[in-house]
Amino acid sequence: MGALLCSLGAAGLAAWAHGDVTPQPIDTTGLPNLGEGWRTENPFSGNELAIKIGTSGFNQNCARCHGLEAISGGIAPDLRRLDNDCVGMPDADQRKACKTDMDEYFITTVRHGRTRNGAVYMPPFEGVLSQEALWTIKAYLETRREKPMP
Repeated sequence: MGALLCSLGAAGLAAWAHGDVTPQPIDTTGLPNLGEGWRTENPFSGNELAIKIGTSGFNQNCARCHGLEAISGGIAPDLRRLDNDCVGMPDADQRKACKTDMDEYFITTVRHGRTRNGAVYMPPFEGVLSQEALWTIKAYLETRREKPMP
């Protein structure tokens, strides 16, 4: 009985230490409205305002799992490596196509989340955060790439 109480107490402390996991709103004032249809390519790449907004949005909604400044502690994927396969491509058109594929992969994953064997590894954010908010986070992540895009 004592072991059970200790393990429940430890689980409670771990949950409390994790902090607020409720998605925090992201104010995208100043950015264009992207409309109803989901884009498959980041419209905010290189946009300084979007990067600033995305930095805050990432810290509030993603860093608890993906790490501060997108440096993963091993719990979730290291998002600085998201576009790594694209960087080494010598052909500019291939790099662009690869980046577009990675943008689509990112937005699909974030919108729908990730579940394996019934366990939620990442919650879905569609309907919680706007398309504009999600693309600002991707714009921020592009500044954190492990290898800069040529």
